[in-house]
Amino acid sequence: MSTPQQTRTGVTLDVDHSDAAYRAWLKEAVRRVQADANRSADTHLLQFPLPERWGIDLYLKDESTHPTGSLKHRLARSLFLYGLCNGWIRPDRPVIEASSGSTAVSEAYFAKLIGVPFIAVMPRTTSAEKIRLIEFHSGRCHFVDDPRTMYQESARLAAETGGHYMDQFTYAERATDWRGNNNIAESIFRQLRLERFPEPAWIVATAGTGGTSATLARYVHYMQYDTRVCVADPENSCFFEGWTTGDPDVTCDCGSRIEGIGRPRMEPSFVPGAIDRMMKVPDAASVAAVRALERAIGRKAGGSTGTGLWSALKIVAEMVTEGRQGSVVTLLCDPGDRYLDKYYSDAWLAAQGLDIEPYTAAIDSLLKTGVWPG
Repeated sequence: MSTPQQTRTGVTLDVDHSDAAYRAWLKEAVRRVQADANRSADTHLLQFPLPERWGIDLYLKDESTHPTGSLKHRLARSLFLYGLCNGWIRPDRPVIEASSGSTAVSEAYFAKLIGVPFIAVMPRTTSAEKIRLIEFHSGRCHFVDDPRTMYQESARLAAETGGHYMDQFTYAERATDWRGNNNIAESIFRQLRLERFPEPAWIVATAGTGGTSATLARYVHYMQYDTRVCVADPENSCFFEGWTTGDPDVTCDCGSRIEGIGRPRMEPSFVPGAIDRMMKVPDAASVAAVRALERAIGRKAGGSTGTGLWSALKIVAEMVTEGRQGSVVTLLCDPGDRYLDKYYSDAWLAAQGLDIEPYTAAIDSLLKTGVWPG
């Protein structure tokens, strides 16, 4: 559309915002983030032991082996590349994120890598170990008492400091190349290629932003696989209710006890139409499952891993009952040493009023009989 001056004078208007110093900084920042991926080997695909007679293989994609110890390392890398290439992240200006922990740990790592400040806006109840890890990577923690105010407080800090609010809950699903490029879905299928059931019947994910489930489901559809995608949701989260009712405005009044997953609102990065199934998992079942994982493979993991594992075991039981063979994949999202004072503490369970014994007995019974308790 012509401006009045163009109409009046016929002169070509030309404004050049090129900044050689900024472009040199940008090239170096992108190089450093991409080099981090190039240095990292793929994460492992671990097997959960099941009776051989069932003809079912259960795997956990071990995302705890990333440099920052969680699934969120992939997300943070994608978000930083997205923000850098969009011109949103600038030298000496802070990156700000609303995060309950693991995303903030990973984003603090990448902020330090490219030399910009980082501020994590998080609930005051976030585990002490996650706070320590954020600060270890030179990040600063900004606490809120009400988890529902994290978004507004992050935006306020960005406006106040001239920084960039990363907003993982909006951009997670679009920052990752879901068609391939070594995303988590492509990695899973490549690692299963030589297994006896290379195309899993189900992949089970959990949702914090919703970005991982969107990537998995989109990739499965794009590649024309028959694999189904299930999302396991904890208590005090609205994803399950929003998905089952089709109401994008559903909310929840309190925060999730399972750190890293569960949200008080339907996040923009959660793509309901892409996934096939959801389960609402009691928090006590998540803790029971993560402790069962340690007994089975000798590895502690965070509570979100337990939420996914509980749902995966329920699917395994269905397959046994129906006489179907095949494979199921879920995620080991982060290490349990971040939660020793929570999910591995009987005192914390008592304070929360969580009784894991019935769920522990259910898992033990399933692994012996192949039958999911009623």
